[in-house]
Amino acid sequence: MPAQAYAGKECVCQLRRGICDNSCTEGMLETPFYIACLKLTGRRCVVIGGGEVGLEKVEGLLACGADVTLIAPRAGDALAAYAAEGSIRWERRPYAGAADLDGAFLVIAATDDTETNIAVFDDAERRAMLVNVVDVPPLCNFILPAIVRQGPLAIAISTAGASPALAKRMKREIAATYGEPYARLAVLLNEVRGWAKGALPTYQDRKEFFEGIVNGDPDPVALLAAGQEHEVRELIARAQRKHSASEQLAPQVSPA
Repeated sequence: MPAQAYAGKECVCQLRRGICDNSCTEGMLETPFYIACLKLTGRRCVVIGGGEVGLEKVEGLLACGADVTLIAPRAGDALAAYAAEGSIRWERRPYAGAADLDGAFLVIAATDDTETNIAVFDDAERRAMLVNVVDVPPLCNFILPAIVRQGPLAIAISTAGASPALAKRMKREIAATYGEPYARLAVLLNEVRGWAKGALPTYQDRKEFFEGIVNGDPDPVALLAAGQEHEVRELIARAQRKHSASEQLAPQVSPA
């Protein structure tokens, strides 16, 4: 949420200003974020709050294979269904303090209660945990960008909270540009990674091999968009033969 949206309203951050003066958001747009992709498979992640926003966060975590615990006295039908089928654990109560974060990798607070949000942030910060309080950037040590997913591809778009609407527009445009052909090419190239590591001795050799395919002529993305996967597989096979031949012709250095 843009900083100016808080001005004149009740303070929702840990500074407890009473009426927001934006002091906690100063410099946020200049903050350089370290962009990373987190591996959440099997990791305990906690979501606090059972409304529509909580549902969105739970589904995002489930899509990444996280072990999700929901803490909320009440939850919407979709969240209740996830709990009933065993996809998440639902502890039907309010947030009870730092012990609720035991063993957790990250926590997301999606409540409309300021004191709860501040408590979650403070408890997580003391444990050096990842914490995000939805729509309250000062109560976050990481932010959640808009994500375009297509097969193994994931493209993140962040405006550092300046304009979620712009991020959504960019998400639509990027999704339209980088669709199924790109995801399929990623899968096909992954199939030969093992061969490349075994057959091509240096990083530079492997870089030239893959870049030659991705940036080559004909364009593999265009071929896949036209339904010509066989031709792309042949491109890859030709590149393998070419690089294998180059390795065989390379001069052998005798040991000293």
